Amino acid sequence: MTRWGIVSTIKAPLSEILDFAAWHLELGAHRLYLYLDDDVPETLAVLKKHPKIKALHTDHTYWEKRNGRPVKHQVRQSKNARHANNRKQEVDWLAHIDVDEFLLPQGSVAKHLTALPDDCLCARLRPVEALAPDPAFPTDDTLFKAFHIPQQQRQQASQACFPTWGPHLSGGFLSHVAGKLFFRTGLKGLEIKIHNIIWNGTQNPGQIELPQIELGHFHAPDWAHFLRAYRFRLERGSYRSELKPQVRRDGAVNLHDLFQLIESEGGDAALADFFHEVCTASPDLCARLDQHGLLRRRKMACATLRKKHFPGVNGA
Repeated sequence: MTRWGIVSTIKAPLSEILDFAAWHLELGAHRLYLYLDDDVPETLAVLKKHPKIKALHTDHTYWEKRNGRPVKHQVRQSKNARHANNRKQEVDWLAHIDVDEFLLPQGSVAKHLTALPDDCLCARLRPVEALAPDPAFPTDDTLFKAFHIPQQQRQQASQACFPTWGPHLSGGFLSHVAGKLFFRTGLKGLEIKIHNIIWNGTQNPGQIELPQIELGHFHAPDWAHFLRAYRFRLERGSYRSELKPQVRRDGAVNLHDLFQLIESEGGDAALADFFHEVCTASPDLCARLDQHGLLRRRKMACATLRKKHFPGVNGA
């Protein structure tokens, strides 16, 4: 049977790391390579006790051997992923994803990877973005919005589902629509980026779309989380000023400029209105998404999985 694993650079509370780890262990991950981006010895100790987790604190000694610690977290992610790929080969496939991204397969991950042809060196996982629960309409499901791959169909659905802001957003998403990759291990000299790989000068050799595995992205799972991450994302993250506009049309603005415009017109209240239309699982939005085939429902049960895979751990 095909063995697969995950590599991730992580800076998050222990509870969130355990959710991420337990979910993927339950799906059948053979190995999780977790690179801790800050000094959290208690978290490191918990993770290292699990036989399927290889956890490492990327401390001064670690980066000193690699020409110093890169300032940009995106560069640290890529270097850590390359380090995992260059270790003794324990898995056949690795997915390079973040702690807020969860594989959402239809059936067995291993079987889907086994079915890929030999000349496929990487498989693309398209994201679905988690919607914030609507307190007025509670549900036991975790709801996600998806998007259409064809550009014209994507934007038509975006404008129909998100009447105010859809024209400015690719598929109504705040984060990436490029997705992430599973890639075959053991490729010497492989360059691993955030959304792509390069091998022998070729980007994403033999790439195949893998629609049987979606990538559940908890980019803005609630209003408080969105606000906590907002300033960092504007300055150094996924809303930074140098990024291109999401939408391919004349006059399109990037997310940085869009959010600056919203804030200038109404501050936090305007941001909250935006968040409610684009990111909250209101009945109206869910109905529109469902009409376009873009609503996803999953049972996550993260608390149960934490206790199963990390019994006796404080916080699990």
